[in-house]
Amino acid sequence: MLTRRLLILSAALVLPGFAMHGPARATADTAPAIEVWKSPTCDCCQKWADYLTDNGFTVAAKNTSYAMMDRIKRQAGIGKSLESCHTGLIGGYAIEGHVPAEDIKRLLKERPDAAGLAVPKMPIGSPGMEQPDGTTEPYDVLLVKKDGSTEIFASH
Repeated sequence: MLTRRLLILSAALVLPGFAMHGPARATADTAPAIEVWKSPTCDCCQKWADYLTDNGFTVAAKNTSYAMMDRIKRQAGIGKSLESCHTGLIGGYAIEGHVPAEDIKRLLKERPDAAGLAVPKMPIGSPGMEQPDGTTEPYDVLLVKKDGSTEIFASH
């Protein structure tokens, strides 16, 4: 269990670096580097992290408490209505939930003035939420603007 002091110290170490520079930026010779903040007991979070690795990302998965994840989400501009079970940080952007790799790569290429991307909740068939019988449901990837508003970035 995290003590208040440890929680504050963790936030002090993580959040200023993200706010100023974002997580490590990829160079032309390296895979895009993404930090994935997740619960240590969530299988779909780890499946999404593995999926990103399989799609060319360098993933640093970081297990944390729900309280710390909540702070990371808010600091990154992700409102409660956009939440999912994990948050990625890459190139100054937040990636909330089960966002497909191609959408993250497009975001990094186009570099819109935004907080990041979000797939609220946990849509069946999204990366990390695949079903053995192949069941899927349609879902949208939302571009989260810095003012908290959203627009559809991609539909799957």
